[in-house]
Amino acid sequence: MQKTLQEIMTSDVATCSQNDDVYRAATIMRDRNVGVVPVVDGNQHCIGIVTDRDIVVRGIAERKDGSAKVDEVMSHDVILGRPDMTVDDASRIMADQQIRRLPVVENGRLVGIVAMADMAVRRDFADEAGQALSEISEPTGQHSQGQQPLQ
Repeated sequence: MQKTLQEIMTSDVATCSQNDDVYRAATIMRDRNVGVVPVVDGNQHCIGIVTDRDIVVRGIAERKDGSAKVDEVMSHDVILGRPDMTVDDASRIMADQQIRRLPVVENGRLVGIVAMADMAVRRDFADEAGQALSEISEPTGQHSQGQQPLQ
């Protein structure tokens, strides 16, 4: 029987709101030793994510300081997974969309996040994670689907 995301996801996820400042998001990343923070609304619906790369490219490189709102730098079009989704299905989506992290929602609410590393550290999924990571890491334009990276 295939494992599901619920079995491997991180459920203790720190979040921020789109109205928080970038400094808060960066502090969460530092304190949690993570590179992504899901952005949620008042009902815990995942409305985006902010990555360390978003902060650098859309924040610092555009001369925004730490008081800029998360909404100004976050990725709005986020691909979401479900707790009952198989690890194989999730790794395929991550490879096709060229993303390394997948917020997991149930009934619209954020319940966890799964990263390619979560799959890679589990021996059962090493092949799937390796294949997905290989596809994610291909230069833009050479991906088999020809899709642009979202994050």
